[in-house]
Amino acid sequence: MQSPVLKHIRWARTPFLSSHQNLPRAPTLTPTSAGILLFPPPSSLIISPNALVNGGKSKSGRAWRERGHFHNYSFRSSRSRRVGGCVAMPCSSKVKVSGGGGGGGGADENGALRNFKLNESTFLASLMPKQEIGADRFIEAHPRYDGRGVVIAIFELDSGVDPAAAGLQETTEGKPKVLDVIDCTGSGDVDTSKVVKADADGCIRGASGASLVVNSSWKNPSGEWHVGYKLVYELFTDTLTSRLKKERKKKWDEKNQEEIAKAVKHLDEFDQKYPKSDDANLKRSREDLQNKVDILRKQADNYDDKGPVIDAVVWHDGELWRAALDTQSLEDDPDCGKLADFVPLTNFRTERKFGVFSKLDACTAVLNIYDEGNVLSIVTDSSPHGTHVAGIATAFHPKEPLLNGIAPGAQLISCKIGDSRLGSMETGTGLTRALIAAVEHKCDLINMSYGEPALLPDYGRFVDLVNEVVNKHRLTFVSSAGNSGPALSTVGAPGGTSSSIIGVGAYVSPAMAAGAHSVVEAPAEGLEYTWSSRGPTVDGDLGVSISAPGGAVAPVPTWTLQKRMLMNGTSMASPSACGGTALLISAMKAEGVCVSPYTVRKALENTAEPVGQSLADKLTTGQGLMQVDKAYEYICLSPGIPSVWYDVKVNQSGKSTPVSRGVYLREAAACQQSTEWAVLVEPKFHEGVSNLEELAPFEECIQLHSTDKAVVKPPEYLLLTNNGRSFNIVVDPSKLSSGLHYYEVYGVDCKAPWRGPIFRIPITITKPMTVENRPPRVSFSKMSFLPGHIERRFIEVPLGASWVEAIVRASEFDTTRRFFIDTLQICPLQRPIKWESVVTFSSPGAKTFAFPVVGGQTMELAVSQFWSSGLGSHEGTLVDFEIAFHGIDVSKEEIILDGSDAPVRIDAEALLASEKLSPVAVLNKLRIPFRPVDAKLITLTGSRDKLPSGKQTLALTLTYKIKLEDGAEVKPQVPLLNNRIYDTKFESQFYMISDSNKRVYSMGDVYPNASKLPKGDYTLQLYLRHDNVQYLEKLKQLVLFIEKSLEDKDVIRLSFFSEPDGPIMGNGGYKSSELAPGKKEAIYLAPPSKDKLPKNAPQGSVLLGTISYGRLLSGQEAGKSGQKSPVSYPISYVVPPNKGDEDKQKGSSASNKTVSERLEEEVRDAKIKVLGSLKQETEEERSEWKKLSDSLRSEYPKYTPLLAKILEGLLSRNNITDKIKHNEVVIAAANEVASSVDKEELAKFFSLKPDPEDDEAEKMKKKMEATRDQLADALYSKGLALSDIESLKKGEKAETVAVAEGTIDVEWTDVRTVTDSGGKPDLFEETFKELQKWVDVKSSKYGTLTVLREKRRGRLGTALKVLNDMIQEDGDPPKKKLYDMKLSLLEDIGWTHVAAYEKQWMHVRFPPSLPLF
Repeated sequence: MQSPVLKHIRWARTPFLSSHQNLPRAPTLTPTSAGILLFPPPSSLIISPNALVNGGKSKSGRAWRERGHFHNYSFRSSRSRRVGGCVAMPCSSKVKVSGGGGGGGGADENGALRNFKLNESTFLASLMPKQEIGADRFIEAHPRYDGRGVVIAIFELDSGVDPAAAGLQETTEGKPKVLDVIDCTGSGDVDTSKVVKADADGCIRGASGASLVVNSSWKNPSGEWHVGYKLVYELFTDTLTSRLKKERKKKWDEKNQEEIAKAVKHLDEFDQKYPKSDDANLKRSREDLQNKVDILRKQADNYDDKGPVIDAVVWHDGELWRAALDTQSLEDDPDCGKLADFVPLTNFRTERKFGVFSKLDACTAVLNIYDEGNVLSIVTDSSPHGTHVAGIATAFHPKEPLLNGIAPGAQLISCKIGDSRLGSMETGTGLTRALIAAVEHKCDLINMSYGEPALLPDYGRFVDLVNEVVNKHRLTFVSSAGNSGPALSTVGAPGGTSSSIIGVGAYVSPAMAAGAHSVVEAPAEGLEYTWSSRGPTVDGDLGVSISAPGGAVAPVPTWTLQKRMLMNGTSMASPSACGGTALLISAMKAEGVCVSPYTVRKALENTAEPVGQSLADKLTTGQGLMQVDKAYEYICLSPGIPSVWYDVKVNQSGKSTPVSRGVYLREAAACQQSTEWAVLVEPKFHEGVSNLEELAPFEECIQLHSTDKAVVKPPEYLLLTNNGRSFNIVVDPSKLSSGLHYYEVYGVDCKAPWRGPIFRIPITITKPMTVENRPPRVSFSKMSFLPGHIERRFIEVPLGASWVEAIVRASEFDTTRRFFIDTLQICPLQRPIKWESVVTFSSPGAKTFAFPVVGGQTMELAVSQFWSSGLGSHEGTLVDFEIAFHGIDVSKEEIILDGSDAPVRIDAEALLASEKLSPVAVLNKLRIPFRPVDAKLITLTGSRDKLPSGKQTLALTLTYKIKLEDGAEVKPQVPLLNNRIYDTKFESQFYMISDSNKRVYSMGDVYPNASKLPKGDYTLQLYLRHDNVQYLEKLKQLVLFIEKSLEDKDVIRLSFFSEPDGPIMGNGGYKSSELAPGKKEAIYLAPPSKDKLPKNAPQGSVLLGTISYGRLLSGQEAGKSGQKSPVSYPISYVVPPNKGDEDKQKGSSASNKTVSERLEEEVRDAKIKVLGSLKQETEEERSEWKKLSDSLRSEYPKYTPLLAKILEGLLSRNNITDKIKHNEVVIAAANEVASSVDKEELAKFFSLKPDPEDDEAEKMKKKMEATRDQLADALYSKGLALSDIESLKKGEKAETVAVAEGTIDVEWTDVRTVTDSGGKPDLFEETFKELQKWVDVKSSKYGTLTVLREKRRGRLGTALKVLNDMIQEDGDPPKKKLYDMKLSLLEDIGWTHVAAYEKQWMHVRFPPSLPLF
């Protein structure tokens, strides 16, 4: 196992967002309306300073904070999901063109802006940058090509797009802006398969149990109403939920304080009336009043709002499926939010209507109905990201054109691909359904601002589906490249790694910096944001296709309670590029030009404005900053050019694998000699083109060029036909200096050279420097930095090194400086291994770091001054960076202890310098394997699961049973499927863990989360999807592991010895020693002693942990973990078979009995066992049971176990019609059990202490304990039956309420003991007192009787306290009957606010069914 700092970069499966300030991590946002309102057109939006308040989405669970920012926030987390990679040598990433936005100040001959100034119009224009990409010039020249006729699919996180947001109502032509809003993940799905009928009053019973009044004007010819319910917080983001919780708790606290004041008043009045009374009844009465005060105070401390429940109703009105929601639980006014007042909605695409839940949340809701009314999808916009992205691409503000999006005439569909249940992480299901929707709606463009690192670039099921969508259906796919820069090879999947997708980097102009970011002084030139991900991909492709403005002040959802917000990141650059592309497609459609994503992409790339001062800057910006007007001119010249994409495959000559898309020479050995590479170029036509008219005639004469023939030598010409052509190139890096070098081989059409490069072969060489000195140290002195400047160094990590200790010093600056420091290594078949840190210097000083490395592999060190750090200072910063390599080489990196008693020998050696060998090994996790107990394979028949190819998706549900003897933190693991979403051939996986009450404790997908589960039995369901039935059939016996984290007290710390017999002999213990270079030392790792193994660790399970060998120098720390060694390795121990129980000799009592006596007992017990197995569901079965029980009772009239079994059978009956009679039968049976027990003998036995070493005494103890329990159970059942009869015969509720309200004197109710009001014996009290002799009547098993007793006496506070203690004490899954009783007591006391709170929790603890996948 690697150190927490050393990991394969897992970059957020969330939106690529970023910010320019150095404030704390991720921001949060907030939402607004009542009942559900129809689509209201907003008023004109006037921007104001308040509208520029920024925010973003706070993530939970798997969500990472990308190293980007929202305005005024920045975040960078090594634990987050990120694209990995590194950059190289010095690279300033400056732009040649003027920064856009214009406004005072002139440009020099290089286009750099000096004395940059903003006026009001240029300030507003900078908030939605368009000049940088030529979009404003294009629309000014072609006002009708503003996106009209173009439909964009916005693939977005948990939000989707808010159709109520500013600028998203209509296009420039007056057409509806948003054509459809879809939740592709299923996170908002409500099971509405339950069908009910209305009663005579027009009321139906909702799925939550509430009585709902149906609007009489709603048409429903069938009279069938589908009902379901949803916990509304499941539809909201954490930010919105947090705001609602605060507001709701404030109101709840006010009510609770009122009740506390009343309870304290009653207690004071009692004390004044009965000061220092010794009367037992009065003491109990005072205790009851005190309990009420204590319960209310404790309730406030334990308040945990699970949110209101909304009921959903679906029906068919004869033409369409419609749905309505009851949101009364969200409203303060009881007359608001009623079902009957809801304006019914149908699927959004049909009528384009929506509403909001309530005025409090102001969150827009869209309803879509699937599966013939059995599934209602509630689509919520609960993150600003999707709306912001849509606004950048398409917003239209008729009165404020400067704030328009790039393509205000375009329409869009919103596809929510991020699952709200997972903290907005995308799922395979969401991605696939989004592609289906994009094809179904005949979209022209897809924008996706999402991604993560991938093990394999340009690979996986999603990539296959994207290729089909692009190649067959001609959609242009634009996506963010990632926010994991500035290191090279940090582009993420899918945007930066997939050939069919245009990956977009993030650019910031001087106007954007001055206006949107409000910096003190704008940079002189535009540049790429520091955090924008860089290429190349690990297989040599460029990674970034083009760049676009990566920040904007754009519309956000209404629930944020603001109109617009600044966000920046490649998430914003992607819709900017997508909007610009929409302008081109709009023009192509208007002019009758065949739209092809191949043509569009080539036009964008070959007309982009280069950014930076060297060819290597392409790894940062792609081909440059896109220019819409120039791309349009390019397309105008291309009507006779075939729509072809040129697929390039590269492999080293003589080797068939690996096949890559470029040449990437990174390691030292590859940079020392000349190599020959085979290149295959294949023209790729759209599916369905004519063989005779397009494929056969295709032939192009290509002239091949190299950007430096001294290093890269290609042939001069190539004749390319439809079947492709291969050729060789020679790459000679041997004479290059260390650092980053980038070259291209590109082909130009000899007949149309104006087309520019029609294909490119990127060649990236990162030639590392070697570290010759010993001990191995390297330093980089006097590196000079200005804002945005990047210094890259490539170092061949010495063999034997496993960690680095580094010092960075900054000097000669005035204002605070902020630096990004990244290291990155690329190892075969692994995600890039990245370490990163953000360092802020408020004054000259030094910082120290320690991080792991892989020996023998090239490491990039990228140091960058943040783009906005130091602007306005006019002083550079000098940085010194010193690196010292350390390492202890061991014979076994991964240790497996096989369960035997033999130790494992480990040979350790310091190859580089003297090191302290100080091994530490711990086992802190337990992994237990499970196989499914059930597997169900079904075909998903809905339209949203029908692939573009026409195939229907299949779903396999695997069920696992898990038992936890103690509470534990658990994490499900499926090694075959985990940790890959884009680079896997499987479509989707999702799991949920629930208890026996169907309460869901945990949900997850490819990146499982650890969840704390209490003791109990659990069901884990794993849901897998694919269209190939054979793949799913192979997974029906899929092994799943449950990984449990051990508590600190159970963590096993292993011992080391210097001798192989040390673990047995107990000598030769090993602690530490000094390792001299070149000398090996053997140590022995002992397995854990069997008595230290955690209980409930079954045979075959595996204990997991880590082992480390070295120590850091004094004062250093390994990242956030603070461990003494920055690098550790995995260790595991296979749990052996448990020790067998020793055979115990049978007691003398068995030998004293005759064979006939023993046979008689065996027959008797067998008969009782048969009686217990009989069912009593029908009248006939009950009759058979009675015959056998009567027969056995007459045969064994005083045998207590038989009589207890008969009582147990009576209590198990359901559907009792005459409850009083049944209770009387139970009382009689309980009396028989009690009378069969010799109570004096039983009491006498328990008054004595048996000898624990006397086997006979132990047997007698067990027998007497069983008899006592049978007696107690009988008395308990009798008491419950007596209470039930009393409740049925009397209207005791009125009496209880009277007591609670003080109309009955408390003392009177306390005096009543063994006689009731009629002078008859109080059988309940007698039974209770008898039970009290034998057991603790306040325990979770018998406490119900105490609760009933206290309630009978009017002491409701004491009754509630006992009940709360029972619930707290009960370790099993919650029992619904206890909570029902609690609700009844709360209502009897009159605490309506607490009762309402508990009712909400009932839907969490005891849902009627599991949620849908």
